[in-house]
Amino acid sequence: MALRKESFHQASPTEAFLMNCWYVAAWDHELIDGKLLARTILDKPVVLYKGDSGKAVALDNRCCHRGAKLSEGRLEGDAVRCMYHGLKFDATGKCVQIPGQDNVPPKLGVRGYPVMERDHLVWIWMGDPAQADPAKILDFPYLRDAGWRGHPGYLHYDANYLLIVDNLSDFAHLAFVHAKTLGGSEEYAFKTKPAAIERLDDGFRVERWHMNAPPPPFHKKVVRDAGPVDRRNIARMHVPGIFFMETLFSPAGSGAEQGNFAGAKQYRNCQFFTPETARSTHFFWDYLHDYELQDPNVARSLYHSMVAGFMEDKAIIETQQQTLEADPSFAMNAIVADAPLVHFRRTLVRMIAEERAAPENRKLSAV
Repeated sequence: MALRKESFHQASPTEAFLMNCWYVAAWDHELIDGKLLARTILDKPVVLYKGDSGKAVALDNRCCHRGAKLSEGRLEGDAVRCMYHGLKFDATGKCVQIPGQDNVPPKLGVRGYPVMERDHLVWIWMGDPAQADPAKILDFPYLRDAGWRGHPGYLHYDANYLLIVDNLSDFAHLAFVHAKTLGGSEEYAFKTKPAAIERLDDGFRVERWHMNAPPPPFHKKVVRDAGPVDRRNIARMHVPGIFFMETLFSPAGSGAEQGNFAGAKQYRNCQFFTPETARSTHFFWDYLHDYELQDPNVARSLYHSMVAGFMEDKAIIETQQQTLEADPSFAMNAIVADAPLVHFRRTLVRMIAEERAAPENRKLSAV
């Protein structure tokens, strides 16, 4: 399959974001103890917090008076007070008090954003609030399933989020970037091919098997007697940047490919890429396992292995960002293995174009 050079390059919207969708803004543990969390999302400064009601709140992180950061203010009940001149804003962003001034202009306030909490994730809607439908949040049930255990993580990347999407869409790099952490032998790149590639309306699904293979280092650390395995990865990538993967390691030749999962060890992986700016990204993730749930060290070991692997990715991706910025005329060439990520980028470009063309959304580009 031949892929045009320019098609891959042009499907890179580094100057635009999809607005009317849910992004992960934080893990819920980041908002404990009355913390006012400052976080830039889609180039917008946001303050996140939980007040006395226990409900997550997201407001523009700029006092409408003089632009001071509300994240450096004081939490009062469900409201936040700017500690520059004392203006107080409720959970909707409305200004409810101005010290020394009896009348508060009814339209005075800061922008509030719709937020939803689900399975320890705090989701934010940066677009038109009227379109913020909670049913559009993609479900990952393993985060709330007692049959799975993990350890949530966060990393910050100095790179455009689509470069991270590309990385996760590409299994071939496991054998080279992650030989000592997540990947294993180079055989994975040379001898395995996707068993199925499904193009979805909002992304793609890829299934890949590696038969009779040595277990990768991260798995060997927690299953020390593991011998050769049949390895299956089923990955789904969804717009705007949500990655789910099911991983199975079954004793080689045990019939897992035919549905016999006896003796198999399984993992579930969720990753969320939220643009901070056009060249930086918030990366949220969890890697869960379904065995030895009584032993917390399994989750700890997997967490540390994932961090080690992600730091390997991070080094390459951040250097890649610098290389692309140094020469904006450079066009990346697609190879056959890039088919899923090319489809994803084209899908995202189309969705952004459709969103901006919709009459009710044209105002968003000016916000």
